[in-house]
Amino acid sequence: MEPLHITEFASKRYYEKLDQLPRDHEQQQNEKRTDGTSARFILPLRQADQQGHEPSSKHVEHLRLEKEKEKERRGLFGRLRSSKSNVSAPDTQPPRRPSLVPTFDELFFELPNELKIQVIASLPLSDVLNLRLASRSWHRMISLNEVPIVRYQLAHEVPAYAKRLYPISDASGYSLHYLCGLWHRLHVAAKLARRMCDWCTKEIFLKTTKEQVATFAGQRERMYRRLIPLLFTIFHFFENYRKLHMQYIQEHGYGIERTPYTVNPIEVKIMDMYDNRTLLHVHQVFPMVVASFGRRLRPPSYVGRLEKTIRGYLRDEPNDDMKTAVLCLGGLRQVLRCWEVNGYNTRVGIVETWFHDIKDGKEPPRPVETNNNTKDAKAKRGLMSLGRRKSNWQIRDSAKTDDTTGQSSRGSLERTSSRNSMTGSYQNLVFNTSLGAGMPMDRLDHDQYQTLLADLPVLQRLWLTTAEAMILDRRIVERPVDIKRNAQVLMDLIKEDGVVEEDIWWYGMADTQSITPPPLEAIEEDPIE
Repeated sequence: MEPLHITEFASKRYYEKLDQLPRDHEQQQNEKRTDGTSARFILPLRQADQQGHEPSSKHVEHLRLEKEKEKERRGLFGRLRSSKSNVSAPDTQPPRRPSLVPTFDELFFELPNELKIQVIASLPLSDVLNLRLASRSWHRMISLNEVPIVRYQLAHEVPAYAKRLYPISDASGYSLHYLCGLWHRLHVAAKLARRMCDWCTKEIFLKTTKEQVATFAGQRERMYRRLIPLLFTIFHFFENYRKLHMQYIQEHGYGIERTPYTVNPIEVKIMDMYDNRTLLHVHQVFPMVVASFGRRLRPPSYVGRLEKTIRGYLRDEPNDDMKTAVLCLGGLRQVLRCWEVNGYNTRVGIVETWFHDIKDGKEPPRPVETNNNTKDAKAKRGLMSLGRRKSNWQIRDSAKTDDTTGQSSRGSLERTSSRNSMTGSYQNLVFNTSLGAGMPMDRLDHDQYQTLLADLPVLQRLWLTTAEAMILDRRIVERPVDIKRNAQVLMDLIKEDGVVEEDIWWYGMADTQSITPPPLEAIEEDPIE
């Protein structure tokens, strides 16, 4: 069979193909008319002249250039005319003002009050406190709606153990001062737990290199999570001990040391607030807390006095009275301050300064140099690279500046604004808020310190004797040997078993963000200068 494109002229096949061409063309046209989807509108790009011929490419290019020149002439003429009108009559045609766009505050305050409070309450506490400083409108709105904000924060952010130890008795207790007090205690407990974990990792578990610390990260994290509620409970113990101790002296006229007792009545009153599980766990970890704090106040060398002198550890370890005063009168907040100071001599100097400040109301005298060659010896030790460079850091106690007002640093806005010329109910409504009260375990008067210092318990009997007697009396354990000691406690802190069950008990739920401590900027702490 021959190919289709090869056909002899004037043959039969030639005439068949010639007749078939019109029919094929007509069939294609019919298909285009019936099929509406195939029909498309094509915009003509070029126009034909009067004779029906399309313009040439040169003519099209010429028309395009003419149009561009016309646009340039019109634009130049328009600019010249506008500049001339502005120069000749500046007052007759003032410039148009841009449309006023509403600010975020205006848009937000137009929302319903319930929706505004719901948005603010879901923010972190640090953001809520910062909004109070944005403007008077924000300060007024947050101060008037403390109750719903605090209720939301307690339901979603605060762990269960904090609400068990600091319950709210009536509706007036839902205030920002109560909420900030909880976060302050949590913040102190979290920072001290981190310091203790670092100390245990290095001193007890002997993880010193980066590789060893990295492999121990999981155990350290579990120890950190378990220490926070225990240290929070110890904060609660010392805070109530100082308050109840002062009340006991005022009621009886004498201190606890002049009262014959088998167990300390003040400690019994506080420990009655704890359930069996909390009392047992805190009792087992309490010796480790006191021992780590005491170890922090001892020189790093256990060798004789000669090596201490060579290394520059010139100060002696604080006595037990100072340690007991720091724990019972300063609380864990003062313990954390002393812990964070670098350098043994500076750290011990901070403790002695604080103790003599509350005892005598003045700083202790500096030691007198008896050897004339002391400066030369110190310079020689520095050249030998054996000396320790003294830190010039000093801790500022902001509570000292608030002795007359009895207010914390968070209440600076209230104190500053109360001195202004504003009068009437607006001043009382906006600036006199609950945050004007003091922080937990704030600084006492000098007379109160004098009264409590003369009646402090012995460090070795603090908590331990009373707690062990109450544990046996409640039959939490059958024998004293069943109470776990330091080695067993450390193993329980880093073990992997029982993490979910403990989270449900301490934090109220298995998966919670309350395990993560509050951010450092959430609660303002006294900085180290």
